[in-house]
Amino acid sequence: MAFPESIPAGPAMTFADPAALPPATIAAAIGDLIGADQVSTAGDVLASHAADKWSASHLPDLVVWAESTAEVAAVLAYAHGHRVPVTTRGAGVGYVGGCVPIQGGIVLSTARMNRILGMHPEDGVAIVQPGVITSALQEAARSVGWEYPPDPASLKECSIGGNIATNAGGPRCLKYGVTRAYVLGLEVVLADGRVVRTGGRTHKNKTGFDLSGLFTGSEGMLGVITEATLRLIPRPASRGMFAAIFPDFALAAAAVQAILDAGHLPSALEITDAFTLAAARRRLGPAVFPPGDAYLIVEIDGRPAAVRAELEELHALLTSLGATALDRAPDEASCERIWNLRREFSYALRDTGLTKLNEDIVVPRSKLVELVEFASSLEADTGIPIACFGHAGDGNLHTNLMVGNYADPAVREAAHAALNRLFAWVLAHGGAITGEHGVGLAKKPWIRAALGEVSLDLHRSLKHTLDPHHILNPGKFLDL
Repeated sequence: MAFPESIPAGPAMTFADPAALPPATIAAAIGDLIGADQVSTAGDVLASHAADKWSASHLPDLVVWAESTAEVAAVLAYAHGHRVPVTTRGAGVGYVGGCVPIQGGIVLSTARMNRILGMHPEDGVAIVQPGVITSALQEAARSVGWEYPPDPASLKECSIGGNIATNAGGPRCLKYGVTRAYVLGLEVVLADGRVVRTGGRTHKNKTGFDLSGLFTGSEGMLGVITEATLRLIPRPASRGMFAAIFPDFALAAAAVQAILDAGHLPSALEITDAFTLAAARRRLGPAVFPPGDAYLIVEIDGRPAAVRAELEELHALLTSLGATALDRAPDEASCERIWNLRREFSYALRDTGLTKLNEDIVVPRSKLVELVEFASSLEADTGIPIACFGHAGDGNLHTNLMVGNYADPAVREAAHAALNRLFAWVLAHGGAITGEHGVGLAKKPWIRAALGEVSLDLHRSLKHTLDPHHILNPGKFLDL
């Protein structure tokens, strides 16, 4: 499994020769369909839609801002008929190059489709367009006393459409699940412009195949989501948490399982290693975190009396499990104080001056200690520091290679070789190469090993059935 020095455009599919259909022609035709003010070929606009937060970049030929399902359908029908590549883009804050238009063509932005169409606590649902920012939906749900639980770290800037396309996660997945658990129904425009509705407003629906689940996590390769019906839950009345320091990672990881074995189901269980803690101490001051090489956050929620009682139980349990310092947060404000410290970890790693290769791998929870031990051995073999922190409760530990001069070809080659070893170890131990970010371009070199030949063939068959001309987000992990 070799990581390419640069991402190729991928094999030729059935696209028209760009010389036969110039961007100006495409732009004029789409402008006639939906309005010229919603189409741009300006250089600065193309550049701002060429990349996400990963390293790959490729200019589209034009950018189109759709404002309705009908407009998305018109654009896709045209693109399907003329074999024009279409890469759908939400907020553009992904980490794997998923919205990079690697074969040019159209970037179809859903940023203007940003309305909350309905909040219906009586049915436990919200109906939203794909451009709605995740935190805006959360705030709207809370304003009516309900909750939308998925909470990716980028929730203040990522969009619901992107969350659904990548099946985004976050710290609260242990108790509440990832985005897929909240998708009750979708409106999707297929590659040829037809519109399909999947699922609906009911919380139980076993009619036909699970098409909502099919499109959730499909990374824009099977259709364009234009509306989502999402499950809401009653908002927990109270929450509380502990931030615990442990002498070493193995003790903290053992505490994770012990907490669950004792019958607790925290809303979040976050673990941090010594490298990340050291960087955080440099950024925030040495007094912020007491001495120790591992940090564990345990958050609970529920009725106020239940939260108070559970905090008492957790205090005794964590102490018995070897925690050397406990920071108790019994209310909303103090919980946010701890979360704000946790959010500083990425900035602290950035302050090291090293390039962070942000890997969202997942292992069975019982393998957490082995993963960190492997990361330590990989660091010793390669000289590349590795920072591990993340969602211990579900085994989704962000294993970040901290690379020096990444522009140096020799350094980059060594980093890619280390990534090969990391992913091979993860797959050999029953893990997954991505838990939250998706495959996109970044994980493409490992997709065959991750899926296996039969599963990869099935993926391709589904893709070809729904997108026979392969116009939707081409060049990504199915183009090998």
